[in-house]
Order: sequence, then structure tokens, then C-alpha cells
Amino acid sequence: MNMFDFEASRHLSNSAPLAARMRPTTLDEIVGQAHLTGKTSPLRRSIDAGRIPSFILWGPPGTGKTSLANLITSTSNFHLEKISAVTSGVSELRKLIAESKSRLGMSGQRTALFIDEIHRFNKAQQDAILPHVEDGTVTFIGATTENPSFEIISPLLSRCRVFTLNGLERKDIVRILTNALNDSEKGLEKRNLSIEDGVLQDIAALSGGDARWALNTLELAADSADIQGNKILISKSLLDEVIETKALPHDKAGDKHFDTISAFIKSVRASDPDASVYWLARLLLAGEDLMFIARRLVILASEDIGLADPRALTIAVSAQQAVHFVGMPEARIILSEATIYLASAPKSNSAYKAINSAMSEIKSSGENPVPLHLRNPVTDLMSQEKYGQGYRYAHDYPDHFVRTENLPKNLGTKDFYFPGNLGYEKFIAERLNKWWKEEYKE
Repeated sequence: MNMFDFEASRHLSNSAPLAARMRPTTLDEIVGQAHLTGKTSPLRRSIDAGRIPSFILWGPPGTGKTSLANLITSTSNFHLEKISAVTSGVSELRKLIAESKSRLGMSGQRTALFIDEIHRFNKAQQDAILPHVEDGTVTFIGATTENPSFEIISPLLSRCRVFTLNGLERKDIVRILTNALNDSEKGLEKRNLSIEDGVLQDIAALSGGDARWALNTLELAADSADIQGNKILISKSLLDEVIETKALPHDKAGDKHFDTISAFIKSVRASDPDASVYWLARLLLAGEDLMFIARRLVILASEDIGLADPRALTIAVSAQQAVHFVGMPEARIILSEATIYLASAPKSNSAYKAINSAMSEIKSSGENPVPLHLRNPVTDLMSQEKYGQGYRYAHDYPDHFVRTENLPKNLGTKDFYFPGNLGYEKFIAERLNKWWKEEYKE
């Protein structure tokens, strides 16, 4: 580092956001990740022994991934190179790897290559790292908010340990904020702040476990606060003005997307309208695609409600059309109505099970020929071949029903649909039992 770099670094450290200034300086200062930083944890034992494996840190924003990576390498004899997958490419990777080889050859010092937001690298960029991780030129450390199973190529993933960071609890966030308020060197202790009761808890509740957001919100509130007497007061009303709206973290192709939609669908399936509307609100506030939500409701109407309430599918399809026509913000009301109806409706997965059972039977028994009496004799030749012979027209019989054999021979099973006993389906069950039981009189 030359003189200009040193001065730039000094000025940045003084003017950096509170979240950057309050980064932990030891592993013991990291909050909420004791399963990784505790004295007896496998990762901590490896660090204390000076053996750093290639690994990936996976967790929500603001949980300490970058801080943990910095501290792991600073406590060892590794040289640390840090890049972001957002701004770097293969050329920079090749340069750093070449320097790592030179460093290893000249001084014997190993290099830890830390790549933040590794999920932003495409397959080719991740492939460029692989051989150098495999031969030990670099120890790879990746940080990601996305599920590594989806975002990291299998060969690289197989050569790394995955350490999962937990989302911080509210008590953890309050502890971090309190530390910042009481720190006279890096924090806000010198600002002579007065905090109204409940403000720190409110910040923690809104943070979603993101310590970075919580600290920067506290600093913004401190910068905006009014002087009252000899104190700078941060009140709840001021906090409301500072925050206004916090966008919920959501990734439309990753874990938060799948986790939230899963909670939504399972709550509707469980006939819990309150939970269903809550998860719907989470999806809407996070900016989820309205058509995606509507499509899932249409699927659910058939898969989980089906013939217990045949109106459910009509309502779901109508909601999809209305949402497409109206858009937000009014679409939230339409989706809420459909969600509450589907959650409150009687449930049956008989249609879902029936089609799966029939398809499974076809795969096991093969394509059996259509019985002759069910074939339509549209030509003289077909009539000569006895197409349609023996067919009985249902409408010619009482109740518009006559018992016929409508399935091919040689099937492993001929029973696919088993009606439930809720809602409209109990009437279906009664009717089918009447028609198909032995004592039915034609």
C-alpha cells in the first residue's frame, strides 16, 4: 500500500457507514453464529489449527459472511485476496491466480481467494476457479445469499464445505445496536444520543435479521434526530419517518422465493386462511410476480380441493383473469379473496391421485388396445371389423347410466378414483356407489 492508498483507506474508515465501522475484529465478536465460531465447532477448530479448507458461506444478507471470511484469513498465515462477482471477471481471476502461484513459489505463503456473491458468476467463470482450487494454488472462500445447490457448479461444490449462517434473531440485532451506541471509537457513543424505549426493538423487528440494515438505519436516524436539551433524541415517530418502507428480501429464483411460496401453498392446503393471507402479503410486499401467485392458486384448486368443491377452480381461474386485467394495487384484493376461499374450502386430492395412478398403470402395463365396443365405426371397413358392436348408449337407460366395461383388459388395477367424504364429493361418492355396486338394477 502506497502513501495515497493509506490516506484513502484512513479517510474511508472514518467516513464509512456505521455497519462497516462496526465489523467484528475477532471471531468471538461475531453474533448469532456460535455453531460456526464457537470454540468446539469444526470450523473454529480448523482455523485454530491453521488449516483452512475451501468453503462457501451461505446465509441471508447482513449475517456476517464477509466479516467471518476476513477474520478466518486474518487469524492464519494466508494472504487474502478479495473480489466481488458483481464487478470482476475471468481476466481478474487469472491475474490473481498467477500472483498466488508466484507468492507460493517465492515465499511459500498460501492465498485465500474470497469471492463475494459467488452466485453471480456464471458456469464458465466458476469453471475458471476449479483447477486452481483442486491443485491447491488457492483456497477458495465464497459467500452467497443463494442456495449453493442451485447456484454453484457441482464440481466446485464437491470440493468445498458449505457453512450455513443463521438469520439473526431480534435479540442479536438489539445487542449489535446496543454495542454500536456504546462504542466510543467506532460507534455512536460520542454523539450523546437519547433513545426512546422500544426504538431498538422496532429496528430489530423490521430488519429481518439483517445487521447491516439495522446499523445503517440507526445511523440514519441519529443523523436526522433533533436536539432536545443536551441530548439528540431518536424517537419512534422519527424512526417511522426514516424507514418509511423497507422492501422485504426476496429472490425470485432462489430460496426465499421457494420458501415463501411453499409456506403460502401449504397454509392454503391446511385450511388456514389467516396464515394463507399472511404469506400472500409477504409475497406481494416482496414484489412477487402476480401471475406466478395466480397460477399456483389455479393448480392448488385442482390438486388440493378438486371435486370437494368444483367451484374452487372456477374462482381461481377468474382470479387469474381479473389480476391480469386489473393489476396492482387492486389485484391484492382479488388474490386475497381467492386465497381465503380456497383456504376455507373442503379439501380433496382425489383427482390428483387418480391421474397419477392411471399414468403409473399405463407405464407398467403398456398401451393396451381400446375395446372394440368403444371404437367409433366411421367407415364400412371398421363396421366389418366390429368397431362399436355391443356399445350401449347411456342416455337410453334409467338414470342415464348403464354398466359397461370401459377399460382395456389385462390392467394391473382398474380402480383409480376414490372419492373423498367432504363437500360436494360426498354426493359423488354416493352416486358412484349406487351405480357401480352389484345390486344396482338396470
